Amino acid sequence: MARLRRKACIALFLFTLFIFGTMMGLRTLKPIDGFSDLAPGLEFLPMIEGKMDRRSVSRDATAPSGQARPAGSNTKAVLSNSGPEGSIFYDVHIFYYTWYGNPPMDGKYIHWDHILVPHWDLKIASSYPRGRHVPPEDIGSSFYPELNPYSSRDPDVLESHMEQIGASAAGVLVLSWYPPGFADDHGEPSEDLVPAVLDAAYRHNLKVAFHIQPYRGRNDQSVHDNIKYIIDRYGDHGAFYKFTSSTGKSLPLFYIYDSYLTPPESWSEFLSPTGSHSVRDSAYDSIFIALIVEERHKHDILAGGFDGMYTYFASNGFSFGSSHQNWKAIKAFCDGNNLLFIPSVGPGYIDTSIRPWNNHNLRNRVNGRYYETAQQAALNVRPDVVTITSFNEWHEGTQIERATPKKTVTRVYLDYQPHGPDHYLELTRRWAEQFNKEKEQWLM
Repeated sequence: MARLRRKACIALFLFTLFIFGTMMGLRTLKPIDGFSDLAPGLEFLPMIEGKMDRRSVSRDATAPSGQARPAGSNTKAVLSNSGPEGSIFYDVHIFYYTWYGNPPMDGKYIHWDHILVPHWDLKIASSYPRGRHVPPEDIGSSFYPELNPYSSRDPDVLESHMEQIGASAAGVLVLSWYPPGFADDHGEPSEDLVPAVLDAAYRHNLKVAFHIQPYRGRNDQSVHDNIKYIIDRYGDHGAFYKFTSSTGKSLPLFYIYDSYLTPPESWSEFLSPTGSHSVRDSAYDSIFIALIVEERHKHDILAGGFDGMYTYFASNGFSFGSSHQNWKAIKAFCDGNNLLFIPSVGPGYIDTSIRPWNNHNLRNRVNGRYYETAQQAALNVRPDVVTITSFNEWHEGTQIERATPKKTVTRVYLDYQPHGPDHYLELTRRWAEQFNKEKEQWLM
């Protein structure tokens, strides 16, 4: 009798554990309302009395939603998507980072030893550990790379990355870029790596676009100078990406991260045909894509003279822009104003290795189902281009790069099991092929 009672208790416990695990997995597929306490990548937002003041970077609409785009600026895509033999697709873009370093190549670890970012509320911060990671056993990621904590300067790593991106069928890597001498708060300048990235991409029939990051002093004039520098220096390279619009124009395409930090009236001096230092109809004219975070940003993006908007964040529900349920409305706004809408899809999200207090923004991969849900949401709005967040942003757990199971004395890393290390590369290829198959039907 006691044995039966014990078996019943064990069975009840296992059933309860199964139900709990299932509910947690499903929870991560649902959007949440509004913003989290701190958006990844929003560290530059102004702080007032320890809280973020979003009003200072989010203005009311300065242009009506029906405002027309300047003549001759039609950015709608034509069907010029495929790489050689259709093996890669240039309308699938993937965010890429070159900020990693290790002792053999760089004399020390860079970014793998990321600090544990403290919460801005001191009461909350006191409940979480401080310090920094100590590679190679302890790195700033919840997953562990198959290539180990690598250096972005390692030619073998670059080759492997280009091979993996090619295997995923994404045709354009979107390179996180800072001007010479600048870097993110936790890294070191890496602009000198651009030629190696371009050369490696060229060898694999890939293209490279540029993701202009925020840096101290960035404004419309400095970005004007950045664009001139990039085009003068790299514009003739065979891997330099250009977007072809329905007017037949072939122009460079730039993503501007955290574009909302600069007011639209300043951007318009750079991006409107009548601006004081406009690039329109010049040798530096390009397609400029702004980041939409809050709903009101769509009006600022239009007023600023941008050609489109992207959503970046891989956490569904985290922001207005990253919420799948809002993509249809954003696409309608873009269609009505001759703008490109470029949704961003990702395999999951977990940044608690560097922001231990941010667990509520975790999005479980659910063995790939979360990724496929995002992909279908993107397909539903029939975009011209889709971005993937990301190839190798390991800190935020959005990478599709190969990962390996890893267990140390103090940590057990997440992995892609029961699937192999190529699982998310394979899912990306399958989806990219489906995207282009459906796109051919849309454009008929």
